[in-house]
Amino acid sequence: MSKGILHYGVGDQVELYLLIKNSTKGIASNGKPFLTLILQDQSGEIEAKLWDVNEEDEKIYAPQSIVKVQGDVQNYRGKNQLRIRQIRSTGPSDQVKLEDFLETAPLSQDQIVSKLTQYIFEMKNPNIQRITRHLIKKHQKAFLEYPAATKNHHEFVSGLAYHVVSMLDLAKAIANLYPSLDKDLLYAGVILHDMGKVIELSGPISTVYTLEGNLLGHITIMINEIGKAAEELGINGEEVLILQHLVLSHHGKAEWGSPKPPLIKEAEILHYIDNLDAKMNMLDRALERVKPGEFTERIFALDNRSFYKPVFHK
Repeated sequence: MSKGILHYGVGDQVELYLLIKNSTKGIASNGKPFLTLILQDQSGEIEAKLWDVNEEDEKIYAPQSIVKVQGDVQNYRGKNQLRIRQIRSTGPSDQVKLEDFLETAPLSQDQIVSKLTQYIFEMKNPNIQRITRHLIKKHQKAFLEYPAATKNHHEFVSGLAYHVVSMLDLAKAIANLYPSLDKDLLYAGVILHDMGKVIELSGPISTVYTLEGNLLGHITIMINEIGKAAEELGINGEEVLILQHLVLSHHGKAEWGSPKPPLIKEAEILHYIDNLDAKMNMLDRALERVKPGEFTERIFALDNRSFYKPVFHK
């Protein structure tokens, strides 16, 4: 099997089938339209420019289309970019299918469900357990398939649920170190904090923001979902308010998207766990594509820094 696009370096010649994840039209300095394509396979993604396009090209090279591309990898402003020499759309004779190009979480959906079930089983507070179980059941299919974001971290099939189970393992380790933390609140906060993304985002392929996503955002969506769940289950204890606060404050600050800062101990820790897992995912994915002794591409969400991979790393 040929290596994935992630594993090509600057100067390498490329001849691959790739999926168009995103296609954005722009106007060049000469006044002619061009397309910025994000091309992907199971290894990851790369940006490419398609110059001097017409309306027909815009229709052909639309998101979720599979294309055959020839070109080479170059470095542009610190990031790898694919310079296209030839590109064509694919047909039945190419024998390619969409799922062969989708990056997926390293755990299967069955493994993820098993982990989630175990953590919910460990919850001792019946109100917290019932609300959490109810919302997982309500959104289970999308929750197991969706990415955690359109870019930056866990932006792959099942990325959302994988992000959650990674955070749950982290939450358990931290709660064992600091027994004063309420595990029920921490686990429920982890499971529910990003669940609103199943409504905020369009789905696992060529992900974009929905109307609700653009106008409300996943935090507001989830506050409403917790309220509705509590009403349907006849629960009106303080737990409902605390769960809503955990979701509301998990981004940490207003400028990062949280209407309220964390005002409960578990909310503060949830913010750190979320941040740590997201950043580890970004770093691992960026460092995976460089050799020891090299710097990564600039990582926008990490203050636009390039990270060095030490030579003694395997």
